[in-house]
Amino acid sequence: MAIRYWLGVVQHDHVLRGVAGGFAQVNHGARGPLEWMGPSDGFVYYSPRASYPDGEPLKQFTAVGRVADDDVFQVTQGPSMTGPAGDFKPWRRRIDWDHDAVPTPIRPMLGMLDFTRDRPDWGYQLRRGVIELTRHDFDLIRRQMRPSPGEARPRPAGRTTMAR
Repeated sequence: MAIRYWLGVVQHDHVLRGVAGGFAQVNHGARGPLEWMGPSDGFVYYSPRASYPDGEPLKQFTAVGRVADDDVFQVTQGPSMTGPAGDFKPWRRRIDWDHDAVPTPIRPMLGMLDFTRDRPDWGYQLRRGVIELTRHDFDLIRRQMRPSPGEARPRPAGRTTMAR
């Protein structure tokens, strides 16, 4: 089976929990999108905000890794936002995260990524919570999150340096 590439949209505080626990969770714990993924598929998180619901805007890729196995599993995770304690049972996938990756802003890459290039409304598609990426996009994002020594990251137009 061919390797595919996925982008999950999750606030950064939730990404940190997933990376620490070795899992990915998308769309408020939905099972369906996780079932589309296969072992060794690429997975990257994009975080529009630092925290839910009104955290500071980030607009960064915040974690990257590979789907670890075939297992989609469910956990019981405290109270849901609408129900009693123990009512929230999200679905997850194990991910082998690249722990050396660093959060990377999307803005300098907008003209290079297939899913954003020439699309002023690129953010609208992210409302689905999970989208499939091209290999080109996944490789570019992964490279930018973990640049080789001396490798420059793309810079926004009009800037000569990029603060980290």
